[in-house]
Parts: sequence; structure tokens; C-alpha cells
Amino acid sequence: MNLEYFIAKRLITAKDYKSSISAPIIKIAISAIAIGIIMMLVSVATGIGLQQKIRDKISAFNGQVIISNFDNNNSEVTLVPISKKQDFYPNFKSVPEVSHVQAIATKAGIIRTANAFEGIVFKGVGADYDWSNIKEYLVEGNLPDFTKSLNEEVIISRYLADRLNLKLGDSFNTFFIKEEQGKVPNSRRFKIVGIFSSGFQDFDATFIIGDIRHIQRINKWNPDQIGAFEVFVKDFTKIKQTGNQIYEQTPSGLDTKTIIEKYSYIFDWLQLFDFNIVVILGVMILVATINMVVALLVLILERTQMIGILKSLGANNWTVRKIFLYNAFYLIIRGLFWGNLIGISILLIQQQFGVVHLNPENYYVNQAPVYLNWGYVIALNLLTVIICFMVLLIPSYIITRISPVKAIRFD
Repeated sequence: MNLEYFIAKRLITAKDYKSSISAPIIKIAISAIAIGIIMMLVSVATGIGLQQKIRDKISAFNGQVIISNFDNNNSEVTLVPISKKQDFYPNFKSVPEVSHVQAIATKAGIIRTANAFEGIVFKGVGADYDWSNIKEYLVEGNLPDFTKSLNEEVIISRYLADRLNLKLGDSFNTFFIKEEQGKVPNSRRFKIVGIFSSGFQDFDATFIIGDIRHIQRINKWNPDQIGAFEVFVKDFTKIKQTGNQIYEQTPSGLDTKTIIEKYSYIFDWLQLFDFNIVVILGVMILVATINMVVALLVLILERTQMIGILKSLGANNWTVRKIFLYNAFYLIIRGLFWGNLIGISILLIQQQFGVVHLNPENYYVNQAPVYLNWGYVIALNLLTVIICFMVLLIPSYIITRISPVKAIRFD
């Protein structure tokens, strides 16, 4: 039998343990660890969740690597077409990390209704378009079908539909200005078959998605001419390396740009969350360890006579220190248990019901997203236990300075 563990267990289960002088301090220490782990779980889960959700939204509407003409066009509108006949299309075999390539084109226009008008960017897509990225943001209706003949079906954002007083099934006129001066704008009539809401104001206020053949006809392009290619990769964490590989495997007349480069201001802002998470983890662990140190010191002070008796019976300093470390470990486990129980419950409630809402104009999402992964949950718990134990070795050193004779007479 482990003598140190046996004595520590008897101390914990003793009747006078809950009514001792140290009881309130022990409760505070347990609460500090519980609150600390709750804060760490919530900060990591929501921080990573927000980063991934915003990243996924930007990817869904832009692709993860954009291949376009090598020009000075910084707008969302396609000016000069490129040929769809490329070695990397439709399968980018030279870069295994590429999962999908799709052709798109964009053109600026104005939607005109009886009571309102809005400037938009018409995004033309074809049969190769991967709708699975957009499907989760569809709140009403269905996705259009562009695999057959040219049609007038489009999906529009909830934001634009509300501003234009449009609903599912309505038709509207869109005017596309010609590049030649003095020419009458091209007019197209589209029908709303689906309404999406990404929560990303930059997209919701700008894009409608329809058949790419409309843009090809308006611009008088050939059927094999498009505006750009959107590329999706298998592992987003390696997007910079994959982006460089894609650049090397594309013709010199084409430029490639990752969404991190295109939306650098957003991804720079997202990187601040990593710093915030580290700060929160540091503060919470510091608070927890300080409280545990205080609790351990009080436990040692309260059991001074017991320490003296054990030493007089032949127990060495490390044996006595292990008794109090076992005791401290029990308190840490209790704090972690309640902290994990409450923290994971909060995250699951938010994940399922979306209780906490956010302003999409500031955070690009309607509600606080949650990324719950058992890997980081276990890592946070182990980190807390290891750091607390390493710090608790310092106050337990006081036991070595206690004289058995003075300790037994201590009152």
C-alpha cells in the first residue's frame, strides 16, 4: 500500500476536514481552478471556432486560392477574360493538395425594382461549381441548377432581399453597364430560387449568384472564356505552401492569390485572437496556482503537529511532502471536474442553441461559434495539472524546515 496516499486519503475523508480552518480557503482554491478551466475552455473553443467559421465563410464565397489575370484590377469585377483551357483544369494533378477547381466570372450591375435599387456584383458560376460550400448558408428555397440549358435562376442574400422588398419566387430586372460609352445597358431578368445569409456583411450586401453564361453573353466572350478560377485545398493550415505550389504550376500570364493575401485585414485581425487566448490561459493558470499555493500553505500550517509526529516516527521529508501533494492533487481534480462539467455544458448549449449572439458587422458571424475538440480539452487539463504541481513543489519545501520537536509542541 502507498503510505503517503493512504494518509492523504484519511485526511480528506476525516470528519473534521470540512469544518477545519482551511475549509473556506480550500473551497476558494477549488472554485478558482473550476472558474479557470471554464474560462480557458470557453476562450479556446470560441476563439478557434470564430477563426474557423470566418475562414470557412470567406472560402465558400471566394475559394481558397484565386487564379486570375496578371493585371492591376483590384475590384471584384472581371475585366479581362482568361481561357478555361488550362492544364490544371478541371483536375489540378500537379498539386496533390488541391481538392477542387471551379470557373467563375463577375460583373457589376444594378438591381431595379418598383420601389428601390441596389448596386450588386453578379457572380456567374457553372456546372463545375461546388454548392456544398454554400449550402449551409441557404436559409430559404433551393440551389439553382446550371448543368443544363441557360436559365434565369439566382440566389440572393437575405440582406439584399429585404432592402429590395423581394421574396422567394420573385423576379427582378438587373442592368449591366456596357464598357462602350453611350451604349444602352444590358438588361436581364432573374428569378429568385434561393435566399442565403452568410452573416458576412461584405458578401451579403454585394453578391448574387447565377449562371456564368449570362456574363459570357453580355461581355461577348466565347464559351471557354471565364473570369477566374477558384481553387480549394485539402488542408487549410498549409495554404501558404500550397498557394506557392499552385503559383509555380500556373502559366506566367496568370496570377495566384490566397484568401489570406486577398483579405489580409481580416486574417490579421483573426491572429489577434491567438494572442488573446494565450493571455487568458496565462492569467487563469496564474490565478489557479496562487490559490492552490495558499491552500497548501494553510493545510501545512494546520497539520504542523502531524508533520512533527510523522518525522519523529522516521518519515523523511519527501514522504511528508508527498502526503500534501496528494491532498493538493485531490483538490485540483475536484476543481477540474466541476470546471470541465460546467465549461463543456456551456459550450454544448451554445453549439446547439446559439444562445450568445454577435453583431455580424463587427464579428462577421451572427452567433458565437464553438469548436469543441477533445484534444485541446485534455491538453488544457494536463497543462493545468502539470503547472500546478510544479508550482506546488515550492511551498511543500517548507515541510523540510519544520523541526519535529517544535512541531509536536505547536498549537
